Amino acid sequence: MHSTETPKLSVELASAKHSLVLANPVMAASGTFSYGIEQAKAFDIQRLGAIVSKTTTLQPRAGSPAGGRIDETPAGMLNSIGLQNAGIDRVVREMAPTWERWRVPVVVSILGATAEEYGECAARLEGIPGIAGLELNISSPNAQQGGMEFGQDARSAAAVTSAVVRQSTLPVIVKLTPNVTDIAAIARAVADAGADALCVVNTLQAMSIDAHDRRPRITRVFAGLSGPAMKPVALRMVWQVASAVAVPVIGCGGIMSGTDAVEFLLAGATAVQVGTATFRNPRAPLDVLDGIEAYLRDEGIADVVDLVGAARG
Repeated sequence: MHSTETPKLSVELASAKHSLVLANPVMAASGTFSYGIEQAKAFDIQRLGAIVSKTTTLQPRAGSPAGGRIDETPAGMLNSIGLQNAGIDRVVREMAPTWERWRVPVVVSILGATAEEYGECAARLEGIPGIAGLELNISSPNAQQGGMEFGQDARSAAAVTSAVVRQSTLPVIVKLTPNVTDIAAIARAVADAGADALCVVNTLQAMSIDAHDRRPRITRVFAGLSGPAMKPVALRMVWQVASAVAVPVIGCGGIMSGTDAVEFLLAGATAVQVGTATFRNPRAPLDVLDGIEAYLRDEGIADVVDLVGAARG
């Protein structure tokens, strides 16, 4: 049943503290969209629901050695960038003033080597105009310190979340790792510790080997697998997490089209993040948004929120 009326697309990711209401459920994922500033020169990023910055640490990081950071795989890619970033002071000084002029909210992804360091990152970003929320990266398999080591243990994940919540009035999103045996247990721990929303999931730890050189293709051997190959795993984990917690879930992993995004919403996600697809098509998040809207019209659905969890019966 095709509808000619414009469907309602707005979603709410946080209502306690400062609210985080998105104009639509499509977010640019951390790491693949940099700080959004270059993309803003190429197309209308203001149409997006939100942008998540690349992960930022207290001090600048050089990242992994050049030459073995990325490798294409069947239906995906491996990356081990090593969280190269400009550091939090530069983000506040140079990026935030630009974000303040945008209509699209910007969520800053942060990472620390300790729970206290996550808290310090949050404190540095408190009250900075242009920053709409925080995403805690407790899931990167490429961090030398921090990241996935926190996300694989419920108590550690909760400690990081609590440290940030104590220091910030901003909405807090926690990005979970798929490299665990029971993601629902981790999800419950961080939700109980005060997370406003959960992003499910980051990359799967993986590797590749060059049969001719007889060496790993990635300099640091292990890397994160992303792209379409990740989608069935991420979809399953969104279903599990949405069953385990009451806070909103953001689906992430292998979303390439509007149909992919709709599947994540049906599984229980309130919003989605588009990442690796932007390497092939920088406009991918907008194409995903157009696809969601077309689906709603074609199905005669007036409000995107009606899709959330609809496959769960």
